[in-house]
Amino acid sequence: MTSFANNLKTTVLMAALIGLIGWVGWMIGSFSGLLVAGMIAVSINLVIWYFSDRIAITTMRGQEADVLSSPELMSLVRHLSKRAGIPMPRVFICPQEASNAFATGRNPDHAAVAVTRGALRLLEPDELEGVMAHEIAHIKNRDTMTSTIAASLAGIFSILAQWAFFFGLSGGREAHPINAFIAIMFGAVGAVLIKAMISRSREYVADADGARIAGSSAGLISALWKLDASSRQVPMENPNPAMNNLFIVEPFTRGVLTRLFATHPPTDQRVSALISAK
Repeated sequence: MTSFANNLKTTVLMAALIGLIGWVGWMIGSFSGLLVAGMIAVSINLVIWYFSDRIAITTMRGQEADVLSSPELMSLVRHLSKRAGIPMPRVFICPQEASNAFATGRNPDHAAVAVTRGALRLLEPDELEGVMAHEIAHIKNRDTMTSTIAASLAGIFSILAQWAFFFGLSGGREAHPINAFIAIMFGAVGAVLIKAMISRSREYVADADGARIAGSSAGLISALWKLDASSRQVPMENPNPAMNNLFIVEPFTRGVLTRLFATHPPTDQRVSALISAK
């Protein structure tokens, strides 16, 4: 699937998420409550978005790289950033043995890329180039903002569900409490599924755009296979599932049910998409 198709898919899914909120608001008959929940969810996620780079780097215990300690990595990121037409992001190395990488930051002017020591040891130069290009594509495409919007919308249901559980529901029209609660629960599950689908569509776009930035998809394809295999053998330290969407391969997904809510497509599908786009 092309980047255009996945960008369109993201737009359609975002519209579906908004439509789901409207439907639940109509079912519970409380648009005022929906508005308040929306304001709370947006406020929380805006704070997270604004400080996203600091939060992610601190959680992963990242140490900033420089030209003296990591000349090859710094040169690679500088080269790829120039090819992508964005300012060079800050570069961090995380001490985890699990092989992974991520990008974060509220916009290209306030962005960071990070890679674990495990990934630096595992990957060949062309594979690392493909991984870093993928992360720079996320920055270029402002995917942190996209995920923040999706998280804000999905967060509305979490707040509504807590209100319904602890305080009950009331609205401007008659709405049976049980039906309203079922609508909220249905909306909450639907919102999480749509949010995961949006994240998966952004990964396809980052793969395709990253391959173009790197000049070839070969390095990224090889890296994805290696990182996928490594993630099954070496678990991430201090896992925080809320950060799943940041990483190039999802580190914490296990089992059929959790795969349903996965933030990343299966690696074989990502590789197939890259091969078909050659």
